[in-house]
Amino acid sequence: MPDEPRLVATDLDGTLLDSGGRVSERTRAVLDELDARGVPVVFTTGRPIRWMVDLWDAVGGHGLAICSNGGVVYDVAAQQVRDYSAVPREVGMQVAERVRAAIPGTTFAVEHTSGWASETAFPRHPDDQESVQGRWESIWADDVVKVLAVHPDLDAENFWKRVDDAVGDLVTTTWSSTFALVEISAAGVTKATTLATVAAEMGLGPEHVVAFGDMPNDLPMLEWAGASYAMANAHPSVRDLADHVAPANDEDGVAVVLSELFDLASLG
Repeated sequence: MPDEPRLVATDLDGTLLDSGGRVSERTRAVLDELDARGVPVVFTTGRPIRWMVDLWDAVGGHGLAICSNGGVVYDVAAQQVRDYSAVPREVGMQVAERVRAAIPGTTFAVEHTSGWASETAFPRHPDDQESVQGRWESIWADDVVKVLAVHPDLDAENFWKRVDDAVGDLVTTTWSSTFALVEISAAGVTKATTLATVAAEMGLGPEHVVAFGDMPNDLPMLEWAGASYAMANAHPSVRDLADHVAPANDEDGVAVVLSELFDLASLG
């Protein structure tokens, strides 16, 4: 790993952002300096595009972001989806059928490139009150990039394991929430696979990349990158896998590490 990485990949919630979901002034200053030096910073998040609107300026208004756990590559400058990896309809129907049989009480929603839709019983996020609702078969779209499965009673990790046992041969499953929400992508699609494609387009390999994360959906990316940092507040599985541990997100951990890696003493 070079002393100065040539690409920075960072998760957002629990990682780059503070507990209030903000980019601190210190972190913003570090990102601006890397932008000025021509070092790309790629957001790699489970967030859908619509939850990114207030954050685009934090990457200097240009560059790329990887959203929906690798399902979408978003061109920040053009404000449009550049690429996406869809879950085929027939796979989505099989996923729901198998999971309902294995774990009764599960309800579903879908994220697509321009919004989301859910079954009527699926809980709504406070920032996402408007959506199409209906029967599972009727809410599907051709550009579904992530299926969301939720259960009202189970533990988050236990629910994920049971969902993965039921459909892991069809799709990629992961989780990043404190409640029983499983995030499902097309087979083989993770933050790592999409980041690898983006990096290769820049002529870069994993040895040129430093990555930061805090939850199980970050594990493939952290394993792929040449240097990886778990946040001090990260899930134990993430701390166990990562090469290093950064200070917590509320302590500007990403900014602290980047200041060391890029010799930004005046900023970090």
